[in-house]
Amino acid sequence: MESKERFNVESFNLDHTLVAAPYIRTADVKELGQERIVKFDVRFTQPNEKFIPTDALHSLEHLLAENIRNHTDQVIDLSPMGCRTGFYLIMKGHVTTEEAARSILLALQDVLEATEVPGCSPIHCGNYRDHDLEGAQLWARRFLSVPHAQLIKVFREELSPEELEHVPAWTGFVK
Repeated sequence: MESKERFNVESFNLDHTLVAAPYIRTADVKELGQERIVKFDVRFTQPNEKFIPTDALHSLEHLLAENIRNHTDQVIDLSPMGCRTGFYLIMKGHVTTEEAARSILLALQDVLEATEVPGCSPIHCGNYRDHDLEGAQLWARRFLSVPHAQLIKVFREELSPEELEHVPAWTGFVK
């Protein structure tokens, strides 16, 4: 069912039934004076089919927010989506989707190597008991299982039949 209604929120105007997660897309670009701010939609799972459990999402947030800054100095923020299907990455400058993807992929490799979740204490986190490092690593592994060039293709219609076969199944990835 196609809606003609337009919303102020960019993601509400995205037809979530047409995307093929995981992917990374440019969601919005703002010019603020002399600065450019770019918001990326980093989608881990297919909307309205699966969602990331809260504890794994929370750990992924900590791990990605901490580690991505080791690979680029352009990060303003990385925050989970309320629907728990991915994250928004906000960066400054003329950052391309490919450049953002490179930083995300490097940070996800760091997630796989992590032995603990950074900032996981009552001093540093408002819900420090709600974490799952192993779950975060499963979701990172799933995202990384997709060929890198395919991650910047958002819509099913952009994918070849062979690429659609690389959209990861859930078996072996999710607890």
